[in-house]
Amino acid sequence: MFNTRYNKLAPQSNVADSAGAVGGRKFTVDSRLASDSFVLAQWPLCELRRFDDQRYDWFMLVPKVPHCVEFLDLPLAQQQQLAQETQHAAQLLKIHGQGSKLNVGALGNVVSQLHVHLVMRAEGDPAWPGPVWGHSPAQRFGDAEKNAEIKRWQALL
Repeated sequence: MFNTRYNKLAPQSNVADSAGAVGGRKFTVDSRLASDSFVLAQWPLCELRRFDDQRYDWFMLVPKVPHCVEFLDLPLAQQQQLAQETQHAAQLLKIHGQGSKLNVGALGNVVSQLHVHLVMRAEGDPAWPGPVWGHSPAQRFGDAEKNAEIKRWQALL
């Protein structure tokens, strides 16, 4: 079972502004990240988000730290917390996701706000072996599918 410090978020919540900012400062998810994903959970440091594309089991961790661009912008304790939360999300995807290879990375070339992508890949998926970014339009979840996806992952947290 996973650490219970990782709290679930009600399925209807998908706000860009988060009251759970680390250190009490206002935290806002970049509008591009917010429009391309939905919230699964609020963790101690990060907001766990699900990328809105049915073809991939794809998470994003967004540290709730205002104006954070680089991993090095985080104090050491938060770097360690991000590593723990990345491991937690990675285990969740490896155990319950569809695919054979887990890709983890923080690029930030388009959206500079620090965020970590975790994507399960499978040989023969629509973008294989290239990157998942930009190869074709996302196949977004409908409302019912999105709610089912939120419930699916939250039941596993």
